[in-house]
Amino acid sequence: MYYLLYGVLYLLSLLPMRVLYIFCDLIYVILYYIAGYRKQVVMKNLSIAFPEKSEAEKKTIARKFYRNFIDNFIEAIKMLSAGKSFVEKRYKGNFEIFEQINAKGKSAHLFLGHYFNWELGNFTLEYNSPLHMLIVYMPIKNQAMERLFIHLRQRSGAGLIPATPTSAFTRAYIEQRKRPYMLALLADQNPGGVDKAYWLNFFDRATPFVTGPEKSSRSANMPAVFGYFKKPKRGYYTLHFEMIEENPRSVEEGELTRRYVTLLENAIRENPEIWMWTHKRWKSEWKSEYKKLWIGKDVPVLRRAAYE
Repeated sequence: MYYLLYGVLYLLSLLPMRVLYIFCDLIYVILYYIAGYRKQVVMKNLSIAFPEKSEAEKKTIARKFYRNFIDNFIEAIKMLSAGKSFVEKRYKGNFEIFEQINAKGKSAHLFLGHYFNWELGNFTLEYNSPLHMLIVYMPIKNQAMERLFIHLRQRSGAGLIPATPTSAFTRAYIEQRKRPYMLALLADQNPGGVDKAYWLNFFDRATPFVTGPEKSSRSANMPAVFGYFKKPKRGYYTLHFEMIEENPRSVEEGELTRRYVTLLENAIRENPEIWMWTHKRWKSEWKSEYKKLWIGKDVPVLRRAAYE
């Protein structure tokens, strides 16, 4: 199954982008107008994040999101055959921040979000940074898709570290960190155990965040860097990086995540159409027993889950 899937997608990747984008436009019509893939979740999320916007404004964001959502995967498929020049033409960024970190003999933790196109972002970081790219990823249950994405992500030379199980993460992490590196973490995903998460105000709603990125940064006292993408036009991206904290142990627990969430929300507000809105990000209900997990000044009142 893997070889059949790979063969078909590889042949597809040989087509020029202008042709692939025609496929994207056709898939968009099917996904948005006919299938309505997770449209209710997307519109609910947009209503939570932007209550001040009209229904027409939210639908405009949703339509742009679905186009970017499809482009994201087609552009990733293109990387089965495209080379370094393809990425460098389409991706720009202030990569000098990693040169400065490397000059100090340090590695870094990169706090990212689910922005489009994060798959190509992996390539450009490995190509343009002196720090070796280590990608923490969630294993895919479908074995053919798992092998495909491992092959795709390793084409740049980046190292892969499975997020689960813990033993696999630890073993891969120890093996990969033999030279200065940046550990890329998608820190905006839903945590597995909300009773052990950091809870913060995210788009004016109590939201749990994973603790791993911050705890890992504090444990190693490695610079924590925030990264986000912009999309000036179709197929072209600019990456922006800024320091969250150079010495994580110098700040109190939760502060790295608080800063990250503030930067993340600002980035999403600026370019909402390139963030992943299909996930039920506000599915967890805040409870009073989570009070000790709250990061911030004002502890929220009880509030029902968003998708009931």
